[in-house]
Amino acid sequence: MGDTNVRNTGLTRRRFIQSSAAAAAGASVLMRSGNFAYAAGSDTMRVGLIGCGGRGTGAAVNAVEAAEGIEVYAMGDLFEDRLEDSRRRLQEHIGDRLNVTDERTFTGFDNYRHVIDSDVDYVILATPPGFRPVQFRYAVDSGKHVFMEKPTQVDVAGYHSIVEAGTLADEKGLSVVAGTLYRRQPSFMDAVAEIHGGLIGEITGAYAYYMTGPIWLRPRLPGMSDMEWQCRNWYYFTWLSGDHIVEQFVHNLDIIQWVMQQVPERAIGMGGRLARVDPSYGHIYDHFSVEYAFSGDVRVEAKCRQFEGATGRVTNRIVGTKGVADLHPDSSIIRSHDGDVLFRRSEKGNNAYVVEHTDLIAAIREGQPVNETRQIADSTMIAVLGRESAYTGQQLTWEDMLTADMDLVPHTLAFGDMPPEPVPAPGRTRLNRSFLVAGAGQ
Repeated sequence: MGDTNVRNTGLTRRRFIQSSAAAAAGASVLMRSGNFAYAAGSDTMRVGLIGCGGRGTGAAVNAVEAAEGIEVYAMGDLFEDRLEDSRRRLQEHIGDRLNVTDERTFTGFDNYRHVIDSDVDYVILATPPGFRPVQFRYAVDSGKHVFMEKPTQVDVAGYHSIVEAGTLADEKGLSVVAGTLYRRQPSFMDAVAEIHGGLIGEITGAYAYYMTGPIWLRPRLPGMSDMEWQCRNWYYFTWLSGDHIVEQFVHNLDIIQWVMQQVPERAIGMGGRLARVDPSYGHIYDHFSVEYAFSGDVRVEAKCRQFEGATGRVTNRIVGTKGVADLHPDSSIIRSHDGDVLFRRSEKGNNAYVVEHTDLIAAIREGQPVNETRQIADSTMIAVLGRESAYTGQQLTWEDMLTADMDLVPHTLAFGDMPPEPVPAPGRTRLNRSFLVAGAGQ
C-alpha cells in the first residue's frame, strides 16, 4: 500500500505518554463488584482487535472460542490490506460472532485509539511489540481490560511505561492477561509446581533453548517508504520486534523467571549474523548465546537461533540437587539423578491460546481482576538484558537496564524516509541510545 492510503497522524510517543499520565489523574475507577452489564447494557462482551496479522486474527478466534456471549466488534491495523484479509478470515471462522461494520474498521498509526474508543469491553493488543507500551497505556487510561501478546516492550523506556500502566490497571480494577501460553499448559503448570515443591531439590542451574528455522520475509515493493517497508517486515528491526531473542525466545525466558521466581542479577552474551546477512533482513541478529546469573550464583545458559536446515530444539532444562526437569512444549518429565522417573505429563487436549481468553473473560465477568503485567514485562526485560549484552559486548546487570536511557521507538510515527539503524556491533554499540537520529546507537 502506498503512503497516501494510510492516515498520517504525526503521533509522538513521548507526548502521548506525558498526556496519558495527566489524563489518568482524572479518570474514573472501574467498579470492582462485577455486577455490571457489557456493551452499553448488553450481556454480550465486545472485543476490539488491534493488530490484524496472523497472531492477532488467531487471538480473535480464540476469544470467541473461549466463552459464550463474545463478539469481535471493532478492528484496527496499520495497513488496510492486512485488516481486510483478517476480516475475511474471521468471517470464515466465527461467522456472525464477527460484528464489525465498515465504520468500526480503522487504519493508520492511530487505529488503536479508534478501536479502544468503540465501546468495546476488552482489547486484544497484537501489533508489533514496539507499539505495545503506548497502546497499553491508552487502553488502561480508557478503562479497558486487556489481552496483550508477548513481548510487551523492546526497550527500557517501554518497560517503565508498561509497568506504570500495569500499576494503574490495578488501581482501576482492570484485568490484564498476557500471551505466555506455557503458563496455561497443564504439563508445565504441574511440573513447575513440583519443582517449587522441592521434587528436584535446590535449583543449581538451568538451560533454555529456542533453536528453530527462519521466518517470513516480505519483499520491498516499488514506492514503499522506509517506514512502510520496516513496518511490513517488523520482525527484522529491533525497534519493532526487539529481535528474535525478545519476540520469540521470551517464551522460554518466561519459564525461567517462573521457575526461579526472580529476575537475574546480570548477564553476559554474544550473538551475530551468520545466515541472514543481506540488508533485506534488517539489522537483527540470527543467533544469541547468553549466560544469566541469578541470586546465589545460579547460572542459566540461554541459546536461540533461526537457521535454515539446522537441528531444532525448543525446550527448558532445570537442574537441582535431587533431579532434573525437562520442560518441552508437548510434555514435561522429571527424573532423579539415577534416572528414575519422578513425574511425567503429556500435553493433550488443551489449547492454551483459548484458555488465556477463558481466564480473562471469567475475571471480567466475575469481578475478580487478574493482572499479569509485571510478570510479562519482567520476562521481556530479561530478554532485552540478554540482547543488550550481546549487542554491546558488555556484561550488564539488571540495575544497568533499569537505569539505562534506552528509547528505540521513533518518537514521531509517520510514513516517509527513515533509514534503518546499522547492525549492532559489540564494543561499539552503546546501551544508552535512542532512535531520534539515524545512527545514534553507534
